[in-house]
Amino acid sequence: MAGQVASDTGFRRWFQRLIAAIFLGGQVVLHLLKAKINRRNTFEQCSSVGPGSLAIALTTAGFVGMVFTIQVAREFIYFGAGSAVGGVLALALARELAPALTAVVLAGRVGSAFAAEIGTMRVTEQIDALYILKTDPIDYLVVPRIIACCLMLPVLTLLSLLVGLTGGLLVATNLYGISQSIFLESIQSFLGVWDLVSAILKAIVFGGLVATIGCSWGLTTTGGAKGVGQSTTTAVVTSLLAIFIMNFFLSWLMFQGTGNAVVGS
Repeated sequence: MAGQVASDTGFRRWFQRLIAAIFLGGQVVLHLLKAKINRRNTFEQCSSVGPGSLAIALTTAGFVGMVFTIQVAREFIYFGAGSAVGGVLALALARELAPALTAVVLAGRVGSAFAAEIGTMRVTEQIDALYILKTDPIDYLVVPRIIACCLMLPVLTLLSLLVGLTGGLLVATNLYGISQSIFLESIQSFLGVWDLVSAILKAIVFGGLVATIGCSWGLTTTGGAKGVGQSTTTAVVTSLLAIFIMNFFLSWLMFQGTGNAVVGS
């Protein structure tokens, strides 16, 4: 009984914080429409989000590209479709793997940092001090972080796409004997402009989700050091759920229906 009550209380608290995150997102939009942007903080957050996440994002993308090629190349070659390996990898990376996995990396590294940093400021009453100094925490803390994620995640996604394709190319040519020219021609045939645009759009949305959830969970932190730890963990889990759920709806909107993925066919 006590466990059930605690579970219900925890879910109620999580749902309340989720609603608070939605309202925070609306407030950020209003502040952006009023051009309330702290440029200095925004540049600082961009340097932290982008270069700070580059190594782990590219490493992840490279190995994902290689593993995907290993799983696909053997079967495609068996069915006489080895020339399509590069194109299939390009579509998978551009449409799904690069934006989603890069966002997951960002949620684990940056979203957790946002929740921990702002949560610590909340429990140590630094947020209240900002109000006393007539500084809006949304302008000073939240907006720069959301802008940074929305700007840097598309860049990281495109770089991850490139590294993932390079990893797949290395595996295809060295382990499965697929020539480099055939692999690259397949990418050119399959990959279209809309696939790159969709990757960028997804990255922008995912970046906004990660930053908003991390900042909101930080602003609603209570309970001292223990509360900061709980907020950090819950913010990451919620960000991952939001990324996967939003990815489904975005994919459905962008790629629903039937058609031919091969450009020019």
